[in-house]
Amino acid sequence: MTVLQALNVTKRFGGVTAVDQMSFSVASGEILGLIGPNGAGKTTMFDLLAGSVAASSGQIKLMGQDVTRAPAHRRLAGGMGRTFQIPRPFPELSLIDNMLLARQNQSGERLWANFLAPRRIAAEERAARDKALGLLDLVALRKLADDPARVLSGGQRKLLELARVMMADPKVVLLDEPAAGVNPTLLEVLIDRIREINGSGVTFVLIEHNIDMVTRLCHRILVMASGAMLCQGAPDEVARDPRVIEAYLGGTPA
Repeated sequence: MTVLQALNVTKRFGGVTAVDQMSFSVASGEILGLIGPNGAGKTTMFDLLAGSVAASSGQIKLMGQDVTRAPAHRRLAGGMGRTFQIPRPFPELSLIDNMLLARQNQSGERLWANFLAPRRIAAEERAARDKALGLLDLVALRKLADDPARVLSGGQRKLLELARVMMADPKVVLLDEPAAGVNPTLLEVLIDRIREINGSGVTFVLIEHNIDMVTRLCHRILVMASGAMLCQGAPDEVARDPRVIEAYLGGTPA
């Protein structure tokens, strides 16, 4: 089953074409890597998928539905979450409160429901807190649940970002450079948790410059260069492709 699809997606900024006729699909349960040299258009492609930037032309489908013109919050409601290269927690709020803010469609968000259905709202809040604590436990941050997010290291913030996006129960998660700024020990934790979440059926698409992480995690890799698709395939195939070596190193394979 295809859960995410780009069809001839193009993005122009004035006279510059940042993404040029990109077409690909992502299967349910897949971990797809998106790589390429600096300036290849990866981040713009991610922004287009997430709804942060509108496409100049082409089509994006999520779960078979056309979301090309849908804003980011509609895509989140449709099952696609996103993390950012630089995590954005609320620094003075506790980890548990950061997590609870990410929960979607709570009855208590509607004013009158607080008066008409207080028991239901209390039950939802308990369930949300249990879910948040479970996810913090998954990423080895539960012991810090009541501490402010500002105490976290860069790697811990990446783990919190991963846990927080899972509060929305996404079917597809876009990971923007999850390894950036993460020390080797926490990176192993992050890789293990992505694998574990993927094993539960969540699909991942990730931009990453850490090629070792990409080859260990991803089932398939897409390579972009100059805004367009250069090649795609299994990690070992892509690593041997002369076009990839040329794009990254400006040379040819030995």
